[in-house]
Amino acid sequence: MSFRTRRVLMSTPLIAIFEFFLMKYLFLLFGGLDTVYLLLLTILFVLLNTVPMFFEEKKSRLITRTLDEISGVWVWMSLFFFFDILFIYIVGSFVELPFYIIVALLLLVPIITVYSYWHAHRIMVHEKTIELDNINQDINLLHLSDVHYGSIRHKKHILDLRDRIKEIEGKCDLAIISGDLADGSCVVEEDDFMPLKDVNIPIVFTAGNHDFYPGIENVYNACRKAGILILDNEGMEFKDLNIFGLTYSFEEIETVSLDELKSFIKEDKVNIINFHVPQNWELFSGLGFDIQLSGHTHGGQFYPVVWIGNRIMYNKGLFKKNIGGKDRYLHVTTGVGSMDYPFRWGTDSELVILKLRKKN
Repeated sequence: MSFRTRRVLMSTPLIAIFEFFLMKYLFLLFGGLDTVYLLLLTILFVLLNTVPMFFEEKKSRLITRTLDEISGVWVWMSLFFFFDILFIYIVGSFVELPFYIIVALLLLVPIITVYSYWHAHRIMVHEKTIELDNINQDINLLHLSDVHYGSIRHKKHILDLRDRIKEIEGKCDLAIISGDLADGSCVVEEDDFMPLKDVNIPIVFTAGNHDFYPGIENVYNACRKAGILILDNEGMEFKDLNIFGLTYSFEEIETVSLDELKSFIKEDKVNIINFHVPQNWELFSGLGFDIQLSGHTHGGQFYPVVWIGNRIMYNKGLFKKNIGGKDRYLHVTTGVGSMDYPFRWGTDSELVILKLRKKN
């Protein structure tokens, strides 16, 4: 049983309680619903949220992927119905809200849902410039992360990604994926990433936390068959770049030491560390890395998490700081896919072209 499956099972009782009371107060706005029917609806949701997951771990099928997506859609809507109902009941305790106002407020949820679903499936391309002292030629890096190939974002997602990269590959020299190519919601077969073999620039990948959930060797085998270069706690040189892929490390997975990272630095190159989570930037910069490429956060993926993330961490975007007498950069992409729920509101599914240029 994968970590993701255990996580879903552990959270299911709390989600079930949440869903029961959410539906109770939602139906109370329209006269109420018998407790027996509320319990039946809750049980139906629990089954929808868990049963397809066990099948997807063994073999991915259209029916179980569809049920998984329906579950994800309802969980997403439930969250926004909660805020909606909370607002209605708080305001209603002071003034009587007309019925049409209540209906209009509730209709905001499906409207936001449709927009967020559409927006999550549009892969945007952004461009940013990084100025460096130790670069002698213009290089364009295509940075992406958090593809989250799984039950909900499946083969079409990889095809769409392939097509979008193909549109811009003439402007890019190298693509770097900062982890979570898979998300662990379904088994990964060795042909699953094959569309990416059509891309005519090198693709480099370093694993994130979710890549371990469907079995890291399954993900690596699919990468190898698609011609994707894996950097698993190892480095490579590309033109003026010296790139190290630092694999996400769980407690039981041994990682590289700081001394090993420091020994990797080459003063005549632009030193890049590809690390899934946007942590330890100052530490890595102090070792000599000029650029850190990360993902993991999804930029918060939707409001109000976006606002919270922006205030407590390096949530999304390009950050610059003078460390050790040099300008150092951290780029945190919002990612291409979406975790668990196929929605984005307030963030883009993005590919980012990082234009590395000589500082004037």
